[in-house]
Amino acid sequence: MPRVETGACFCGAIAATMDGEPFWICYDHDDDCRRAIGSPLTVWVGYRPSQFNLSRGTPKAFSKTPGVIRTFCPDCGSSIGYSDEGLPDELYLTIGFFDKPEGLRPQAHAYWDLRLPWVDFADKLPRIERYSRKRDAKFGNPRDR
Repeated sequence: MPRVETGACFCGAIAATMDGEPFWICYDHDDDCRRAIGSPLTVWVGYRPSQFNLSRGTPKAFSKTPGVIRTFCPDCGSSIGYSDEGLPDELYLTIGFFDKPEGLRPQAHAYWDLRLPWVDFADKLPRIERYSRKRDAKFGNPRDR
């Protein structure tokens, strides 16, 4: 049977199903994401937009950086995910959106150079200084836009 994950925001106004396997799961130590999520780091779970199916509600969208759109619940403020035009056909959902996150194991650390100095990991996962995914160079780095 194909994998199906479910997720919802804190208040339950937004809910979705994610069909199939995620293509990438990564710890993110980026300071922009840290501010957006309100946590020292997050875990992003990558799906194709076609794998994401809203079953309840309509997320609100926000963009501080051109080409990067973050979504969240307009009622409780829970982060849902983000998309980046430099990463076409990729949608990233925050681990906190999932009903059963224990089955979603990270594969690497991204933006390792921006981690908070008191965050320590004993794992042997790759530590990538910046993006963990190959971005389309014509869109530039969001930090430089």
